Amino acid sequence: MAAEISPSLGSSPTRRDVLTRRIRLLVAATITYNVIEAIVAITTGTIASSTALVGFGLDSVIEVSSATAVAWQFSAREHAVREAREKTTLRIIAVSFFALAAYVTVDAVRALAGTGEADRSIPGIVIAALSLAIMPFLSAAQRRAGRELDSASAVADSKQTLLCTYLSAVLLVGLVLNATLGWSWADPIAALIIAAVAVKEGRDAWQGKGCCAPTPAVAPSTETDACGCRPGCDCCN
Repeated sequence: MAAEISPSLGSSPTRRDVLTRRIRLLVAATITYNVIEAIVAITTGTIASSTALVGFGLDSVIEVSSATAVAWQFSAREHAVREAREKTTLRIIAVSFFALAAYVTVDAVRALAGTGEADRSIPGIVIAALSLAIMPFLSAAQRRAGRELDSASAVADSKQTLLCTYLSAVLLVGLVLNATLGWSWADPIAALIIAAVAVKEGRDAWQGKGCCAPTPAVAPSTETDACGCRPGCDCCN
């Protein structure tokens, strides 16, 4: 069942304004970095015929669209308007994930069928390593703000950023194996892993998972568990 979106329990209007501004800044930083990442990844991926690298670049494009949707939601000054835009934003994020998964899967299957082998790509290795170092911090900061604000879309977008971290690791392994051992098949395999993770995150975004609004049967609580969730919330699912 999709998580219900409710006003931020225990947060004053002033605190909500602070969190909203923080999310706007984090989203702006995410968009800026991902535009650069997309240009580098898609360009180098096309040159090297790397399905995984192109897929990674497309994920960056989708992450920009996701972050832009969240920026649109939080551009509203009134809390009620931001709440009303939540579902639309989540749908945009979910469809973006599904589109990425579909494209990458088709391209990876074609590569495995022998339509072409990926060449080595040093620039691809560099951009994957940089993303692996940068993205966890952006994701964690936005997730904390989104959970405190009880915004499923902000948390879902932070998952987009976290997905970029996972994909960076997968991409890095695939590119290094291809560059050092000549295992060209590692590239499309990495791409299929990227697609599988994208499907899972798209499904969660569509269902609205990620916010920390407690279920009706559970009384509000300020206590949190090890992952930062209050009792009864499904942000850890």
